[in-house]
Amino acid sequence: MVVLRSLLFAIVLAIFTPPFALFGILAYPLSPRTRHRIVTAWAPLMMWFIPRILGIRYKVIGRENIPSVPSVILSKHQSAWETMALQVIFPPLCFVLKRELLKVPFFGWGLAAIPGIAIDRAAGKDALAQVVEQGRARLSEGYWVAVFPEGTRTAPGAKRRYKAGGAALAQQAGVPVVPVAHNAGEFWGRDAFLKYPGEITVSIGPVIDPTGLDAAEVNRRSAAWIEGEMRRLFPHHYRSGHDTTGAVSGEVEEAE
Repeated sequence: MVVLRSLLFAIVLAIFTPPFALFGILAYPLSPRTRHRIVTAWAPLMMWFIPRILGIRYKVIGRENIPSVPSVILSKHQSAWETMALQVIFPPLCFVLKRELLKVPFFGWGLAAIPGIAIDRAAGKDALAQVVEQGRARLSEGYWVAVFPEGTRTAPGAKRRYKAGGAALAQQAGVPVVPVAHNAGEFWGRDAFLKYPGEITVSIGPVIDPTGLDAAEVNRRSAAWIEGEMRRLFPHHYRSGHDTTGAVSGEVEEAE
């Protein structure tokens, strides 16, 4: 059943993704906000199919923590699921993403049609400047900015060093940071064809106000809350001896 469900969802993706990419290309003469609405309608459509085909549901804890002003979302990254779910849970947003993703047929073309923050990860410290410069522009336009501070997808129970690009953006733009923890990787693994039914828990933490803090401290507090919440909600992933103490105690980076 899992194989059949996963295959059916792959077919749904193959059917619906190219048209939305085409809509994005045809919408180029329209305003950025209109293009964003057109292309990102793909995400709630997929979120409608996911529970019905794959049996993957989700619940959100801490919706009351979502501020009323554009903010920077710092989220755990375990799968492709959260790239869709965050667009449904939060107000209109854009992602910090690798520039090379824009070259991916159909999916990347759709991304290129909407306001986003595409960075060259090989640029080193210049990548941080790209995040801050483009991110401030997106925030001023009324978009939220979603950042995966670990830089790539991690398995449940694992962690990577938290890069400070999102924290630096929030600190320099003077906007709140909203930390997010979740366990999507339990049911939808990294690059995994098979998706398993179950309920994902998304936890939205208390806002971190960057006023009076430097980017490193904003990053440290974000990492501490996210990793602490992961341990609190999903302790079964932290009983196998994984070393996850670094991110909680301040294992962060000040670049990118």
